[in-house]
Amino acid sequence: MSNQNITIIGGGNLGASIAEGLIASGFIQASQITITKRNLATLQSLIDKGVQVTSDNQMAIKNADFVILAVKPFQLKDIVNDIQPLLVAGKHTIISVATGVWIKDMEQMLNSDFALLRAMPNTAIAIQQSMTCICANEKAKDKVTYVTELFNQLGKTIVIDEKLMDAATVLGACGTAYALRYIRANIQGGIEIGFSAAQASLIAAQTVKGAADLLLTKNTHPEQEIDKVTTPMGCTIAGLNEMEHQGFSSSLIRGLTASYRKIKNDM
Repeated sequence: MSNQNITIIGGGNLGASIAEGLIASGFIQASQITITKRNLATLQSLIDKGVQVTSDNQMAIKNADFVILAVKPFQLKDIVNDIQPLLVAGKHTIISVATGVWIKDMEQMLNSDFALLRAMPNTAIAIQQSMTCICANEKAKDKVTYVTELFNQLGKTIVIDEKLMDAATVLGACGTAYALRYIRANIQGGIEIGFSAAQASLIAAQTVKGAADLLLTKNTHPEQEIDKVTTPMGCTIAGLNEMEHQGFSSSLIRGLTASYRKIKNDM
């Protein structure tokens, strides 16, 4: 169990999910977590578990070792300006989960003496199944192992170069929507061939979950698993070939690259 104190600035869906997941995993005691939000009543479940909840950001960071900034990108500068007088380089490690805010941006808000990290989770963090990408500045290199372990309590984690963070947003965060759209199409097709919506939803979702778990558990390439279900002149290969004729893989790749271009063009 961690002996570090963690403050989460921002008790919205993401911040609350981080707190809930860390407690549920046993990684940290609830009393070692402080979380901030204006409307404290919405965090009653965390209060009941022993989390310290406050609307005062400055008070929240006084005893913190790690400060997680779980706020919207447009809020970040004001939040940092508010807490900066109480932040101490060498004591506080700052982790931002704000999309599109680079480490150099945070270094300008604070200074390069601080240990600064970026983390990019996805919405599955709500059920401790996130894919989180992490990067760090030079001052935070010795903190990466701990932060990786922290986010591993909330799913799976990978450390990447910051230059890949925009791509990680597309593949890991936007990717959730792409996967769900595929499942939705599966459900619609399932209804057309005879299942009720509820039956099709269960079959489609569990099948995708099982397929993903195969890759994660066996560390195999998708084509290896595809080969196991495609028999000569069978129904699976007939369906796969028709999807490819209609541009299935191509449209998915084009969608990924379109999202990536949008992020780069908006910077």
